[in-house]
Amino acid sequence: MRGPADVATVGVVGGGQLGRMLGLAGVAMGLRMRFLDPAGDAAPAGAVGRVIRGEFSDERMLLEFIRGCDAVTYEFENVPVAAARTAADRVRVAPTPDVLEVAQDRLLEKRYFQSLGIPTGVFEPVGSPEELRGAAERIGVPAVLKTRRLGYDGKGQFVLRSPGDAEAAWAAVGGLPSILEAFVAFDREVSVIAVRGEGGEMDFYPLAENVHRAGILRRSAAPARASEGVRRRAEDAARRVMEGFGYVGVLTIEFFEAGGVLLANEMAPRVHNSGHWTIDGARTSQFENHLRAVLGWPLGPCGLSGGPCEMVNLIGTRADAAMVRKVLALGGRWHWYGKEPRDGRKVGHVTLVGDDAAARAAQVEAIVGA
Repeated sequence: MRGPADVATVGVVGGGQLGRMLGLAGVAMGLRMRFLDPAGDAAPAGAVGRVIRGEFSDERMLLEFIRGCDAVTYEFENVPVAAARTAADRVRVAPTPDVLEVAQDRLLEKRYFQSLGIPTGVFEPVGSPEELRGAAERIGVPAVLKTRRLGYDGKGQFVLRSPGDAEAAWAAVGGLPSILEAFVAFDREVSVIAVRGEGGEMDFYPLAENVHRAGILRRSAAPARASEGVRRRAEDAARRVMEGFGYVGVLTIEFFEAGGVLLANEMAPRVHNSGHWTIDGARTSQFENHLRAVLGWPLGPCGLSGGPCEMVNLIGTRADAAMVRKVLALGGRWHWYGKEPRDGRKVGHVTLVGDDAAARAAQVEAIVGA
């Protein structure tokens, strides 16, 4: 694999904010960045590299996209597996299509966790309102119905308060194959972000503690308020997944922590929102390390670069210069994605570093209305 002096080209399937941040890291490393996205140059990543306009399932555009790439990766896990396999037959693709196939199906994902001895909450697959009603009676309510495929930021979900909600819940998720998950009375939500290189070397970022509202991540703090034992178990789970797949790149696993017990919720074979703090708060960002890994380059250290770090998502925020000035006056680092604001849409984030980061993050939330 060529080194920086030769300038490598990395292709990213998807041109959203994660692609944009991969591009920003890549440009700083001297890489050429290329993206495939239906939005073309209007995609957020258009600011940092060439965007080829095309559907992910369009083989002709896919082949144009990968031509000349040294490596291909993706910014989200709902890439058609067939397209990923087509690319992998012609160029280095990391993580592999096998990982995508598991991560984009919640039932396969849960069963994969269990096959590795990683605890999960109670769940059942359901394929009809009748099956859903029976599962709700066995699991108990409240419980959460989630489509097996697609769905993010609270989409494709419905909370059942009684077995009698089965018909309404089934209609709400479009009658798609789903799983019903028991509610977990958790103390906190945490995520581990890990990176593994092509030689099997791996490292872990400090465990992050996450706060969701309406199914959308609002804040992440690193390091999490979790015991050393919890941190080790989270890292061990990530290690098992990465070794099981022969994984290359950044991997994220989200957990519920309840009384010191960790229950795996879901994984993302990519850079992740709960790791945006690493841009300003870690010695090597998740974005740079992902690119290093997929190119076969040495990994960078994952430890904190300063004190504790907080990230505040900007959700549907319509920013103006006065708002930005207020956030910067608090010591925040402002990151904007170039997206038109609308309700529930992530349009940017703010990072704060230092011993008083949590207090300043609360002030930022009050300013931006997150």
